[in-house]
Amino acid sequence: MSLLLESFAHSWEPFVLVIGLLFIGHSAAHEGLFESVGQLCARVPGGDLSLFVVTMLAVALVTATLNLDTAVVFMTPVALEAARTRGVDERAFLYGTILMVNAASLLLLGSNLTNMLVFASQPARGSVVAGHMALPWAVSVVLTMALVALRYRSTFRPRSSRASGDPITWSVGPGLVATVLAVVAMLLLSHPALPILALGCSLEAYELLARHRIRWGDTVRVASPVVIVPLFLLAVAVGWLSREWSAPTHWLAHAGPLATAFAAASMSLLINNLPAASLFAAGHVTHPYALLIGLDLGPNAFVTGAMSTMLWLRIARTNGAEPTVGRFSALGLPIAVITILAATLVS
Repeated sequence: MSLLLESFAHSWEPFVLVIGLLFIGHSAAHEGLFESVGQLCARVPGGDLSLFVVTMLAVALVTATLNLDTAVVFMTPVALEAARTRGVDERAFLYGTILMVNAASLLLLGSNLTNMLVFASQPARGSVVAGHMALPWAVSVVLTMALVALRYRSTFRPRSSRASGDPITWSVGPGLVATVLAVVAMLLLSHPALPILALGCSLEAYELLARHRIRWGDTVRVASPVVIVPLFLLAVAVGWLSREWSAPTHWLAHAGPLATAFAAASMSLLINNLPAASLFAAGHVTHPYALLIGLDLGPNAFVTGAMSTMLWLRIARTNGAEPTVGRFSALGLPIAVITILAATLVS
């Protein structure tokens, strides 16, 4: 029982954090923040490639600051709308969004649930992790963007129609303020989950009870309990088994950074990167940053790798897109291998 409780204590914080960030993102969306970002992207001068680059950079920044699951929920529609507004082939934007959110989730502790699971047993200040991962993050973002653009280069026109020139409205409200506070908390605190959850729940309650802009069903949908709860229980169970049977941590004890990264990526595809993080991080990790790279970038190879991909499939189809698992893997597998190699080598 003590090992089960230890696994629970090790696993709860990332899931609490992502709920808080999803609520903050929900409030920011109601203020029109993501819609304004999409409109701004659609106005970039030049052709389709320029629009793609700017949109992917926006996805990367939202991912780093508001967590990849938040970015999937709110930036997938933004990327599709930016492409449709300009009459651009949307496939690069559709697949680029999910590949980018995984690639861009390396930077902050709160950018990906797995990052917090990796460092739960050996806490580190968020600014230290960000400083170490800044270069691997930049390399992963640039490579992912370049490889997706290369794959869809034939669909990019040198010039495309510009979006409407109507003024863009930026609303500085509680959602934007909370976003800034959440980023500061993730940089300065080793355990930012509870403050960010309190902030997110306060915003959601304000929208629900004071402003009446959302309903209870919206709150439940945003929190995604049907996705988060099973993954949390699986992470606890896998963490408990890993503590009972300590072989997984022994496997990595003498492995180098590249072997660690690819072992983490492979396990992510087998059991999802959240329980995989619990499996490997149950004990001391010799190369935690390499482990983080494998857990974050490996899921780009197949849809089973991360919760973010499952959310993306649902959100994309809800917004009229038609993603396929085969096309995702055909594009994502080589990108996963290349970015893992590159990010590990520069970390």
